Amino acid sequence: MAALATTTRRGIGAASLYRAVWRWHFYAGLLVLPFLAWLALTGAGFVYHKPLDRLVHHALLVVQPSATQATPQRIADAALAAQPGQVFRYTTPAQADASAEVGVITATGARRVVYVDPADARVLGSLPDRGTFGWTLRRLHSLDLLGAWASALIELAAGWTILLVLTGVYLWWPRGRTGGVVTVRGRPTQRLFWRDLHAVLGIGAGAAVLFLALTGMPWSWLWGAQVNQWVNGHNFGYPAGVRVQVPMSQARLAQTTVPAWSLAQARLPQSMPKDAMADMPGMNHPGHARSAGTAPQVGAIGLDRALAIFAARGIGAGYSVSMPQGARGVYTASLYNGHLDQQRVIHLDQYSGKVLLDMDYADYGPVAKAFEWGINVHMGDEFGNANRLLLVLACACTLLLCVSAAVMWWKRRPRAGLGVPPLPAQPRALKMVVALLAVGGVLFPLVGVSLLLVLVFDLGWMQRRQRRLHTT
Repeated sequence: MAALATTTRRGIGAASLYRAVWRWHFYAGLLVLPFLAWLALTGAGFVYHKPLDRLVHHALLVVQPSATQATPQRIADAALAAQPGQVFRYTTPAQADASAEVGVITATGARRVVYVDPADARVLGSLPDRGTFGWTLRRLHSLDLLGAWASALIELAAGWTILLVLTGVYLWWPRGRTGGVVTVRGRPTQRLFWRDLHAVLGIGAGAAVLFLALTGMPWSWLWGAQVNQWVNGHNFGYPAGVRVQVPMSQARLAQTTVPAWSLAQARLPQSMPKDAMADMPGMNHPGHARSAGTAPQVGAIGLDRALAIFAARGIGAGYSVSMPQGARGVYTASLYNGHLDQQRVIHLDQYSGKVLLDMDYADYGPVAKAFEWGINVHMGDEFGNANRLLLVLACACTLLLCVSAAVMWWKRRPRAGLGVPPLPAQPRALKMVVALLAVGGVLFPLVGVSLLLVLVFDLGWMQRRQRRLHTT
């Protein structure tokens, strides 16, 4: 805002600058509004994915609380009897009336989750891994159903949304006006009504939309991956204070569970087999570990003892245990239940039961802590129901912003063309705005590439067309 004001004082007229900003605000909206509406719609549902899952999958997820509990191994055996294969993950009940979940790799390589009543090891049914309604909402929200490349669209949408909000604040700025600042004029049949509604909603919900765009960036294809590598790529993702001098494998925590964003780069430690054969050449080759799968190793402590050790360490309810992968694999307990102070990952040597690493949120570095806090608020977990209600309100405002933008365009639409706002009288205004937007393009390279493409479109076709129409 200060840069724009300074430029205005140096000779670029306010009207030209306004038109230049409006022009690029229009381009940003043209690119992002469909995605923004989709993210708002699916995001509003996802913040309530836990209660929705319990409602949709009630027969699988909800049980009668009981004082008696079957052993984890008995529960796993019951799951394998119903769905033959190998156990790759065991998830403890998150609350007294919740079922236990046993992840099983079938003979065909498919992954399924078998739900078991922990009181008597009665199998309740099964679903594909990540096949719940909540996971479907999550995949819809992240566009994951379109493929791995779709995270690039999320990055573009988030980056252009940031530019959309910042240019929108400039357009909203009162400049001596009173209408359309905090009040809405006109009637719904008039464009003025929709313009004022868009402006008032934008300034009211702009901070929330900007926050959601920024905190959505960690999941993005290029920017998120690079920042994750920078923030968490050192010391295998573990701060030096919690690392122990044990051999580390090349396997990542993200390959065995759904970790916190800050631990996506963390490597798994290795167990020390008692059998010397495991140290022979080729026995610890990554390919051999994969072929060994999750089959129990001779001398391993077993699921019951592993869970007893995890429970003794005070990990919260609802944690998942990933089974050891091969002769040097480890038992890994992980808990990411939406409460930052309960985030935890513990690795056990599968033969001795020795704790190789025990890490929680307090062990993260300052940048990782900030990212995790932002992600937690983005997911609707940090402040409980108040957090979720505010997110739903922000999503509703975002949808209305998209609708009001579309209505405004429709009411001023030309007979032909996109309806791009008119060129400013002073071309320098456009250059100045593009230069400022380029700063965002440098911070978010994928957005920068798309910015160049839009600029080529604007210079190579749209500006020429508008000048030609103006002179005829």
